[in-house]
Amino acid sequence: MSDVLRFSEAATLAFHAAVLLAGRHEDPMPNRDIATILGASEAHLSKVMGCLSRAGLVKSSRGVGGGFLLAKSSDKVSMLDVYEAVEGRLVPKTCLLPETICGGEDCILGGLLPVVSQGIKDYLAGTKLRSLEYLADRMMEMDA
Repeated sequence: MSDVLRFSEAATLAFHAAVLLAGRHEDPMPNRDIATILGASEAHLSKVMGCLSRAGLVKSSRGVGGGFLLAKSSDKVSMLDVYEAVEGRLVPKTCLLPETICGGEDCILGGLLPVVSQGIKDYLAGTKLRSLEYLADRMMEMDA
């Protein structure tokens, strides 16, 4: 069965990495550790973390004891911030096709697509990393 809701692998890694960092507070987490916990390629994760860094969501330090930290308080960062750092601005969809062929009227899905798309955007915007911090410990326990 196909997934109805899909995020890119990069966005999914960004979401999970951000939640891991939200649970760390002042303790930097190395890229290698995050990649291991998430079962991801270090190289791919490094690119994702670069996007988060350029967006000002994470900061990094090199050397022994280095790694990534959130650059802002977890109650100031939404899941939408994380998504848009990796994927660009999220614009709710009104058509499944690249070019609308019905002119926006009489869609085969009725008004479902705009409602669902806006609902996803609203959820991501309204969900702060602080509310998901408890999941960081679960992710680390599953890796152990």
